[in-house]
Amino acid sequence: MGKGDHRHHGLEAGVFPPSAGAVVCPCMIESPALRWAFIRKVYALVAMQLAATVAVASAVYFVPDIGRFFAARTPASLAAFVAIIVAPLILMVPMVLLRKRHPINLVLLALYTVSMSCAVGLVCLSRKGIILIEAAALTLVVVLGLTLYTFWAAKRGHDLRFLGPFLAAACLILMLYWIAQTLLPMGSVATTVYGCLAALVFSGFLIYDTDSLIKRHGYDEYVTAAICLYLDTVNIFMAIVTCLQGSSDSD
Repeated sequence: MGKGDHRHHGLEAGVFPPSAGAVVCPCMIESPALRWAFIRKVYALVAMQLAATVAVASAVYFVPDIGRFFAARTPASLAAFVAIIVAPLILMVPMVLLRKRHPINLVLLALYTVSMSCAVGLVCLSRKGIILIEAAALTLVVVLGLTLYTFWAAKRGHDLRFLGPFLAAACLILMLYWIAQTLLPMGSVATTVYGCLAALVFSGFLIYDTDSLIKRHGYDEYVTAAICLYLDTVNIFMAIVTCLQGSSDSD
């Protein structure tokens, strides 16, 4: 970790959320007003994405006909299930390639958000309502707490780029764990462990991506920054749901 000399920035930094002229981090060489405008734009996009996800996932969960359609296990419902799961992966490719081309990048971001929201809704169909509420509350606390911490660390001059290699390794291990759990189910305890590990890993990604938002993303990379924070939040939520579901099954 590196630290900048923040002795001359203490009065300028203020508190979060800062004024338009407040310094984001001591190592900044750009206009703070421009960086804060970029940050506000990204968080506005993420807020709209999360609102859309809550709305779509709630519709999938609470409309009885949708639940009955997928519970029927007909060829049509299985095809729809596969299409909803695969759609975010397909849309990710053009969204990454065209992430800097306005306004098509926003159109692709909207389509990706809707497809991801449908996938989240399908996963939630097999979960208890109380588990989803608890997971949503815990996700809100975790995301807000880690976001505030990362802004505080940036203001203090800490560099969190060192997390990158560790997160990449942790993500690989998590993927191997998931494959093993899928091929050789090890019960509710293993599911709970997987959920806890996934929540920790994606919490680390949230810190890393928030740090990148503050310091490293260019002004034309608002879609990239928004999708990273959005996926971090959704993955934390799904990991907590998995953890709580595993704990519930073991009771």
